[in-house]
Amino acid sequence: MKAFTHNSAPSRVVFGSGTVDTIADEVRRLGRSRVLLLAGPRWNVLAATIADQLGPLAVARFDDAVMHTPTEVTEHALDIARLHDVDCVIAIGGGSTTGLAKALAVRAGYDQIIVPTTYAGSEMTPVLGETTDGLKTTRSSVDILPETVVYDVDLTLGLPPDITLTSAINAMAHAVEALYSYDANPVVDLMALDAIGSITRALPVVMADGNDLDGRAALLQAAWLAGSCLGAVGMGLHHKLCHTLGGSFGLPHAPTHTVILPHALAYNAAAVPAVMDRIAGAMGVTEAPDAMFDLVASLDGPTSLAELGFLDDDVERATELATAKPYPNPRPVTPAGITGLLTNAVHGRKPV
Repeated sequence: MKAFTHNSAPSRVVFGSGTVDTIADEVRRLGRSRVLLLAGPRWNVLAATIADQLGPLAVARFDDAVMHTPTEVTEHALDIARLHDVDCVIAIGGGSTTGLAKALAVRAGYDQIIVPTTYAGSEMTPVLGETTDGLKTTRSSVDILPETVVYDVDLTLGLPPDITLTSAINAMAHAVEALYSYDANPVVDLMALDAIGSITRALPVVMADGNDLDGRAALLQAAWLAGSCLGAVGMGLHHKLCHTLGGSFGLPHAPTHTVILPHALAYNAAAVPAVMDRIAGAMGVTEAPDAMFDLVASLDGPTSLAELGFLDDDVERATELATAKPYPNPRPVTPAGITGLLTNAVHGRKPV
């Protein structure tokens, strides 16, 4: 028997079709009355619609969220929030917008309502990653966790194929690493395996028909479960590498996760063979690392760091950063091991 401790995230979840129409009610349920609306350019029309629904509850808007949550952008948004005496933040979009909402909440105590439009999953975690002077750091606090998450499957129907694929694999990474986390537990394991299986089955369906509502719903629910895994247990090598590559080299978040995941799996495979068998079983395959690589390649996703702008000359510096401080991982993280992993990933080779 394995003893364990499990903390459940207290976020409220509203899931369905057309659920954006409930946002004003959710603001009132929280007892808030002065909303800062965060939305990227792609969601201008939706943000305007939500602002109309909110009426006098919407007092300010900020549209300049940036990938990897730079602290200077957060400070700019915070100035606007303070100017308008904000007490609640609504974020519409992917991980960048969610990250900004979290950064504002942890600094000023604002309640958050997150409306995800991708499969990032960060809306379900008390974790914030921020970048300052080219270095990305993370912290965890209950003050970072959003109060309410509104999942509206309709908002994902127009998600471009490349974002669909990479954000879904990003979610897959949360579930995969949860299974071999140092504080893994049976509750999280069940969520992780369900998420892995659902993403494996639904992703090809959605990539073939982006308007398949059942497939989109399956992916969005899987992202919710995978994000909950990320929020409940610690992560390892995969997330450390992706934070390094994103924060210090400016690589795009979800595509980087997509390239690195098969290689991180292969790196850890010998140290946790039973976990690899469970991942393979959930995917319906025999070898998890190869199958993850093949899944991405079969759907025309990114398989090399070179196509993201990271080259051989960058490997040495990335290795130094990724091995500078110890962190939990099934297999010891060594400079030689990480150099080999990154070199293979640069060239898009099969994971070894």
